[in-house]
Amino acid sequence: MNLATSRDALLDEDALIDAFETCTLPKGALDHAAHVRVAWIYLQDLPLVRALERFAVSLKRYAQSVGADGLYHETITWTYMFLINERRERAPGSSWEEFAAANPDLFGDHKQLLSRYYSQETLHSDLARRTFVMPDASARIHRRRRYSTMR
Repeated sequence: MNLATSRDALLDEDALIDAFETCTLPKGALDHAAHVRVAWIYLQDLPLVRALERFAVSLKRYAQSVGADGLYHETITWTYMFLINERRERAPGSSWEEFAAANPDLFGDHKQLLSRYYSQETLHSDLARRTFVMPDASARIHRRRRYSTMR
């Protein structure tokens, strides 16, 4: 069951957050869409910095509980939280369904989305995995070169 989009989960955000934070969410239930949904819920109730801290701590704990602690990536986590927060602020009062419909890039290929802000070298670095790294200029330069050759 995809808890990010199932009708029951939409009706009970508290149950989703509780299952995530207590690590009772079944392995595999926290797909990418569910990550975005949980972040969206946190940002509904908390200021960005508190939501970011709570999400990161809970995600690390959940990943460890399902044997996937090596998958946590700080830069990717923080970047998505910043993007979700910005998009929420651009459309205050939007429901989850409205938010999801208006932001399909947040649910698609994360590599494509992240390439707007980061070079592959930066994202694959140990530093970016363990701590938040600011977007790098080399990603923007690469993107500009790619688009200029397409014209």
